[in-house]
Amino acid sequence: MKKKRWLTAGIILALSAHAPLALAAEDGAPGGNDSTSAIDVYEMDDTIVTATRTAKKDVDVPASTMVLTAEKIKESGATNAAEALSQLNGFTYKSFGANGASMGTMNNELGIRGNRNGTLVLVNGNPVAWRTKYNLEMIPAQNIERIEIVKGGGSVLYGSEAMAGVVNIILKKNNPNEVTVGFGNYGQQKYDLSIGDEILGIHLHTDKWDKQEGASFSDLDYTKLKGQSRTDILDADKLNFGFNWNINPRLQMVYDFFKTEADYQRFITRVDNSAGQGVVPGEQFNGRKYTTEQHVTQLNYKDDKWKGNLYWNTGTVESEGPTYFTTTDSRSSISGERTDSRYNTRERNTTYGFDGQRIWEIGDKSTAILGISGQHEVYQALPAISTKGNSIKNRMRNNWGVFGQWEQHFDAKNTGIFGLRETWTTGAAENYNNLSGSLQWLHKMNDNNNLYASVNQSFIMPTFAQMFPSSDNANPAPDLKPQYGINYEIGWKQNHNKHNWRLAIFHTDITDNIAAKWDKKKTSYTYTNEDFRNTGIELSCDISGTNGWSYQYGVTWQNPETKSESKKLGWERTQGKLQLTGGITYKKDKWTSSLSGSYLCSRVMSPSKEPAYATKPYFLTSWRTSYAPDKNTEVALSVDNILDRKDNLSHSSSYYYSAPVNYLLSFSYKF
Repeated sequence: MKKKRWLTAGIILALSAHAPLALAAEDGAPGGNDSTSAIDVYEMDDTIVTATRTAKKDVDVPASTMVLTAEKIKESGATNAAEALSQLNGFTYKSFGANGASMGTMNNELGIRGNRNGTLVLVNGNPVAWRTKYNLEMIPAQNIERIEIVKGGGSVLYGSEAMAGVVNIILKKNNPNEVTVGFGNYGQQKYDLSIGDEILGIHLHTDKWDKQEGASFSDLDYTKLKGQSRTDILDADKLNFGFNWNINPRLQMVYDFFKTEADYQRFITRVDNSAGQGVVPGEQFNGRKYTTEQHVTQLNYKDDKWKGNLYWNTGTVESEGPTYFTTTDSRSSISGERTDSRYNTRERNTTYGFDGQRIWEIGDKSTAILGISGQHEVYQALPAISTKGNSIKNRMRNNWGVFGQWEQHFDAKNTGIFGLRETWTTGAAENYNNLSGSLQWLHKMNDNNNLYASVNQSFIMPTFAQMFPSSDNANPAPDLKPQYGINYEIGWKQNHNKHNWRLAIFHTDITDNIAAKWDKKKTSYTYTNEDFRNTGIELSCDISGTNGWSYQYGVTWQNPETKSESKKLGWERTQGKLQLTGGITYKKDKWTSSLSGSYLCSRVMSPSKEPAYATKPYFLTSWRTSYAPDKNTEVALSVDNILDRKDNLSHSSSYYYSAPVNYLLSFSYKF
């Protein structure tokens, strides 16, 4: 154990120490004061559209933003969008098993700045989430052109859900003619095929993970059964098929089909008391197969002044499997009692809508944006064995929005951006309306050194699935209230001598934050409202060094807290307080190697009813090395969890552990 601690400390030091050393070296480099060269270095990576709905250099955006290019994603060794985002500064990672496995509606959330919900996920600027859920592990890394990230409230530009931030995944328009085959331990298999030209591209991606034993351990605390159980994951499979059709330079059609499957088998490992039932270790407690299918269709138009999107998303999620011991008390059964029944829930979520905007350049100092959006939302409980699920009615509503933004250049140094959005719903039994505003200010010290300040209001409407769930262990909450938030932020951005510095100080207040509360005694959960607040500081730096070396590191200190009426404990900290991220990349001739990590410490677990309690840090690490003997061929080795740590990746009361050290050896050929 001591050796592993020293190795952990050594890797953290290696990931963070190189950046300051490189900074000292670069400041003394010849020609270091040439601002034009700095602009050239960051020109490709530094443009961002999501933050203001207009293309700007990242350094000129008055918000905390990040850009992940396809090259950076490839160097990290990430196989999907979830892995690409897992080690970013200010992000907390959550997974229910290897290969980004999710348990139906229990999926891999993107926690930004300590907030477990409120991240709006877009693909090509269009919403893809179903009832605030998103399966980022289904989007292959090979399909991604870039990922734009905006932290803080974004409801004024994008409506409900954009409370913690916005993640816009922009897919490649032109698919390369390429095939990739990969194999690794734990039965890993990966197959990719991409063909196309400038007009039409088609892609197919599959990957598989055979088995992860001990993905979770849980206490058995039932009326007739007490002890411990272990959950294994079998056959975590993902499939993605789609095409993109560039009808003309301004109009594009995109279609993607995603499917994930995973089997979770739960076994009894220890029996303390079985009330005379004769239960012995090794018996199966239950089994669940989770299947998610999603169709994403988009028609996107863009020119110099107009931008318009049409989209249609539909997703079906099912959970089914045998139950050998009851988990709820009722008139006919007592929890922990032997049974032989079948569990089954199914639901479908469909959204289709539009988003359009027009840009006006008014003189040399003013820019105006006016836009409108509409979405029809349908929630359906499909026929299933579950009686409760079959009794639920289908729900639907229309979500409307009108938004405007005014950007004013007061002088050469000062720019203000003012925004408003009115959102309302129709067609539902319970309708909502909200007016949100935003104010942003940018002070340019020079072309590559800026200060900013911003205040953003945001909100989230409760979903039908939160108010009227289909699962047998979920309770309805028809009186659930919308949540409202406000984010205050001041920051500094500088691009200088191949160094990309970012600093942000923020404070977030959320009223009636929507959260699921688990009742251990009733073995059921209910969505309720609670308050949330967080104050913190983020510092990051990307460095383009010399002789093929580049570095990046980040530090986040925060104090996320919640106040729940169910606990009666006042303000209580949740999630981690300190995060360290870092990476080192080396490119030389035909070789590229990259090491990255994310260390989250001062962590707490936050159960629904009991007080929060301390838990150990997690340390996510990945390493990728590739060799390209020619321009068409590449061999790559990716290794995850190189320290072979058994880290808990959950932040509530359940423990789901990271997969052991694992590798994938892949071969790619362009034709």
